[in-house]
Amino acid sequence: MTESVLQSSETRSRSTIQPQIIIRRLVWKIAIATLLLMAVGSATRVMNAGLACPDWPLCYGQLVPTRQMNLQVFLEWFHRLDAALIGFSAIALTGLSWWWRKELPNWLPWAATFALFLIIFQGILGGLTVTQLLRFDIVTAHLGTALLFFGTLIVIGTTLTSFTPSPDHSITSSLKWWGMAAAILVYLQSLIGGLVGSRWALHQCFGGFQLCNVMNSHIIGVFPPTIATLILVWLAWRNPELSPALRRLATVAAGLVTLQIILGIATFRLHLQVEPLTVTHQAVGASLLGVLVAFTVLAIRETTSYQQYCNTEIKN
Repeated sequence: MTESVLQSSETRSRSTIQPQIIIRRLVWKIAIATLLLMAVGSATRVMNAGLACPDWPLCYGQLVPTRQMNLQVFLEWFHRLDAALIGFSAIALTGLSWWWRKELPNWLPWAATFALFLIIFQGILGGLTVTQLLRFDIVTAHLGTALLFFGTLIVIGTTLTSFTPSPDHSITSSLKWWGMAAAILVYLQSLIGGLVGSRWALHQCFGGFQLCNVMNSHIIGVFPPTIATLILVWLAWRNPELSPALRRLATVAAGLVTLQIILGIATFRLHLQVEPLTVTHQAVGASLLGVLVAFTVLAIRETTSYQQYCNTEIKN
């Protein structure tokens, strides 16, 4: 009797874990594809390929414009192809989350639905960037929605990933707030950077002293997210009892913010003339945002688990 109950419990546990593993792997694959999508989108902009396909959603009225294919057309076409694959993947993620909703956390289907809404809205903005001839506010909103979608995937994937909490929870509470502040500041700085790029503010400022206020706001805006990230890293490094996962993420964040500053200075000095450098600068910024979001989620999970443990001890 006891063995049958244990076997039944183990079977239910396995049936719960398997869908969660499938969802988690799918989420991380979509997140990687989204990071690639943003990098290709950046390359499309710096290579002046945003209108290489004059129509939308097709390109020269074709699924694959073989006759018109060149580097610029390829960038814009591949950008749309990657976006379409992510869109179908988001539909699959939402469908599977609702199909397996009884075996998954209650929040997961709703989070997947929110991600699907973001990618649909992102597609609409992508079409408008072409039909509205790369209007700067639409291009900036396009980037902002992509980063928000990317961050949502990081939240889902990190929440579904198992990790070992640290034995000392005294500093985790403050770390989650610093992580959240740094992530928000990096997100806002990315939007300003997108605005600088979509309005070609750097070129216009150097060429005719126009839009220098936009460019200067991006330069000054580097300091708040950098300071918040460095404080987060310092707090994480000074606590040897912090969980290995949080310490690794803090180390990665330190490396990314340092690399981002170096790339930013080089991009500014070279007046955006080296396209791969500009693309790498934006990709590293998105990666930094993802790391900070993951750090914040793990810190929140650790604090929550500790509070639940304390509540259980009090009840007992």
